[in-house]
Amino acid sequence: MSQSILIVDDNTLIRRLLRGWLEQHSEWEVCGEAENGQIAVESVRQLHPDIVILDLQMPVMNGLEAARQIHQFAPGTAMIMFTVYNSDQLQKAARANGVKDVVSKSDLLGEHLLTALRQAA
Repeated sequence: MSQSILIVDDNTLIRRLLRGWLEQHSEWEVCGEAENGQIAVESVRQLHPDIVILDLQMPVMNGLEAARQIHQFAPGTAMIMFTVYNSDQLQKAARANGVKDVVSKSDLLGEHLLTALRQAA
């Protein structure tokens, strides 16, 4: 059975690349996309994904605030932060808001994201 994934990033190209990459792996199914944190929160309420891939810097609501809200009403939903901004401080803040792992976009579609997704599932 495949795991459903919601992709959240304000960059359309990143969302398309992630979707294309994920669709090559039968263990995951992309159930939706969102371009900011507010839409992500609404989408999680409607779609109930198994995993959410969240960007950090987005308009309207950033990824940390979205993660905090999602973790409050859907604590069983696994979240991975996918960002260009990676630091120890971000790792701690992300984990405090229910995020399982922070993956650097510089590793775009690399082994770290693949490992993080498999561990989140």
